[in-house]
Amino acid sequence: MKYSPHKYQTYATDFILEHPVSAVFLDMGLGKSVITLTAIFDLCLDSFLVRKVLVIAPLRVAADTWPGEIEKWDHLRGLTYSVAVGSESQRKAALLQRVSVYIINRENVQWLVESSGLPFDYDMVVIDELSSFKSYQAKRFRALLKVRPGVKRIVGLTGTPSSNGLMDLWAEFRVLDMGRRLGRFITRYRSAYFQPDKRNAQVVFSYKPLPGAEDAIYEKISDITISMRAGDYLDMPECVVNEVKVALSEKERQAYDTMRTELVLSLNGEEVDAGNAAALANKLSQMANGAVYGEDKRVLRLHERKLDALEDLIEAANGKPVLVAYWFKHDLERIRARFTVREIKTAQDIADWNQGKIPVAVIHPASAGHGLNLQAGGSTLIWFGLTWSLELYQQTNARLWRQGQKAQTVVIHHIITKNTIDERIMSALQKKERAQSALIDAVKADLEVRK
Repeated sequence: MKYSPHKYQTYATDFILEHPVSAVFLDMGLGKSVITLTAIFDLCLDSFLVRKVLVIAPLRVAADTWPGEIEKWDHLRGLTYSVAVGSESQRKAALLQRVSVYIINRENVQWLVESSGLPFDYDMVVIDELSSFKSYQAKRFRALLKVRPGVKRIVGLTGTPSSNGLMDLWAEFRVLDMGRRLGRFITRYRSAYFQPDKRNAQVVFSYKPLPGAEDAIYEKISDITISMRAGDYLDMPECVVNEVKVALSEKERQAYDTMRTELVLSLNGEEVDAGNAAALANKLSQMANGAVYGEDKRVLRLHERKLDALEDLIEAANGKPVLVAYWFKHDLERIRARFTVREIKTAQDIADWNQGKIPVAVIHPASAGHGLNLQAGGSTLIWFGLTWSLELYQQTNARLWRQGQKAQTVVIHHIITKNTIDERIMSALQKKERAQSALIDAVKADLEVRK
C-alpha cells in the first residue's frame, strides 16, 4: 500500500530522526507504528546510523501489529524483521537471524537481558506503550535500565503517558534519558515535585503535586517530547459517552452494604470475606456486576440488573453489531448464558468482527486493549464491568473510536450500578483523564512553530 503521510505524521517521523532520545505521545489511531517504522527505515537503510533495532511491545502487538505494518506499506520494502515470541528456542532462533528490526514482547525483556545468553547489541530501542515501564520496581524496567547506556537511540511511544498521575513519568523518562531531566532517583523526584496526600501516621499511601510542579515537570521534558491528539489532526467521528444506571433491590443493597461495612457476607449459604481494602474493592466490583466469587472460586449470584440492561442495549442497537467489555470471568460466563456472543481473541475473530459477521462480541480490556483495529465492525461499545486502569479504558475505547471508523458517531455505554463502587471507578477515570490531558496539552506538538 502506498504511504501518503499526513503532515503530523511527517512531523513526528522527523522528530524521531532529529532526537536520539524521544518521547512521542500519540493519541490512539494516529499511526505511531508506521511513523516510527518510517524513521527506522531512514536510519537503517538511508543514513546508515543504526544497525540493529529492538522493538518492545505488548504480546499481540509484537506478534501481529508491527509485522503487519512492515508488510503493509510499500515504502518499507527492504526493511527486514524477526519476531521473537513463543518458546525460548523460538525466541532465540528469531534473535539470531540477521535482520534490521527485532520485535519482542515486553514480558521477555528481562529474559533477553539476563537469561538469553545473547549480547544486547541493539543500537536503537523502540518501546511501544512506554507506560508499561512506569513501575520502577518492575523487573522489565530494571533489566532494560542495565543495558540502556549502550543504546544510542531510544523512542518511547504511548497514548497514555500518565494514566495514574504524574508519578508514572519518572520511571518512563528514567529509561529514556537515564535520569537527565527528572533525576536519577525516585525519592528526589518525589520530594522535588510532590507532597504526601493520603497517609496514616508515617505511612504515606499517595502523593499529590506541589503547587507549580506540573508546569515544572512539563518544562523539564518538553525538549524531547511531543504529543498529538487524534481530534486535532483527523476527521474523527463524534464520540457519545452514555451512563446506563441500574438499581439494586432492598435485599441486594443490604448484601452489598454488609460486605462494604463488615468485610464479610453470608450469601447463598456460603461465606464471602475480604481480607483487606484491595480485596474489598474487588469484591464490591464483582457484586456491582451481579456475582461474586466465594470459596474455591465458586460463583455466587447476587442479581441480574446489568444483564437486563445489557439486553435492553443490544435490542436498542436493532441488529447493529455491539462490542461488550467485561472484567471478571464470571461476567463472561453469565453474559454467555444469556446471549449468543463470541469473544475476540484470535486473528480470525478480528477478521470476522470487521466483516460484520459477529452481532455481539465480547472483549477483555487487559488482553485486547492495545493495537487491535476493530473500527470496521461496529460503532457501539458497552462497558459491562469497569476497570480502574485509565490506560486500558482509553485503549479499549480506541478500538472503535479511531481513524477508519465509517460511522459518524461512536457510542460508548457504561452500565453502572447506582450507589456502588461503579460510581467511584467512573469518577476516578474522569479525574485521571483530566490530569493526563493537562500533560498532553503542555507538550502538544505545534507543527508550525516547532518545525
